[in-house]
Amino acid sequence: MSGRQLIVLGTASQAPTRHRHHNSYAVRWDDQLVLFDPGEGTQRQAILAGVAIARLTAVCITHFHGDHCLGLPGVIQRRALDNRSSGDREAEPLPVLFPAEGEVYFERLRTATIFHDTSRAVPHPIPAGPDDQPARPPVVVAELGPSARLSAAPLSHRVPTLGYRIDEPDGRRLDPALLASRGLAGPDVGRLVAQGWLDTPTAGRVTLDEVSHPRPGQSLAVVMDTAPCAGAEELARGVDLLVCESTFLHRDRELAERYRHMTALQAATLASRAGARRLVLTHFSARYDDPELFAREAATAHPDVVVAHDLLTVDVPARPPAP
Repeated sequence: MSGRQLIVLGTASQAPTRHRHHNSYAVRWDDQLVLFDPGEGTQRQAILAGVAIARLTAVCITHFHGDHCLGLPGVIQRRALDNRSSGDREAEPLPVLFPAEGEVYFERLRTATIFHDTSRAVPHPIPAGPDDQPARPPVVVAELGPSARLSAAPLSHRVPTLGYRIDEPDGRRLDPALLASRGLAGPDVGRLVAQGWLDTPTAGRVTLDEVSHPRPGQSLAVVMDTAPCAGAEELARGVDLLVCESTFLHRDRELAERYRHMTALQAATLASRAGARRLVLTHFSARYDDPELFAREAATAHPDVVVAHDLLTVDVPARPPAP
């Protein structure tokens, strides 16, 4: 099993259907478990998908329309319950990131019912700004660990909305042949990696760059409710996996424009323009019951399209080896 995966908990926009729960997504990224947009039913879907809410390391809300956040009270209360059951061990703080303009809704959701709050949920409001603001590139909003940097950028919806991106910092890939040519093996390799250079008796000073190749870090972006916009394109720039809303088919693009959403064709065009390697379509209107229509439409603009369904798991594509 890959250490970096998207777990689709739900795929419905606005209203659930017989076959689609409200949209909700978990991302496993090494030792991190990040939950995006917990819609209604997230607790139960997480159980079915094997996603442990107690192990969440962050929650990201794109905006405060109900289909993207009405599961948040249950997630927070479940974490509180799990924390109370864990004995003396104190849970780590759980950052909850969301558009700052909707902070009042976060507080209402957090305190929706009576419970003993040991969730250690920590609000992280991020200004999204007005809908008509100039586009700005993603900014780092959290360091989730050595391999997971979380960024956010405003999108273009009817309410303040953010998109998110996870990036692994770029690194180096050691070349066994180059190491051998300099007589490096065993603990010497570890010392070279740790300090970036090593003085050797036969090859003199060897630098890390001389025996390795650049290794671009993996990346994933989540672009939910938005019209096509520069912010969405910046979030999707060069990612290995783009999770993107495609509420409508392009035959209904007038509805997409009216409600500030995207069609499957627009999502695929965005992915192609931004150089995203794999596209996952989700957040489908209840008016459509044939997912193949989305696949066919998007395939005209992007070569690697996955049409999400509830409880689907999608690996983040591995980076190809350096030439």
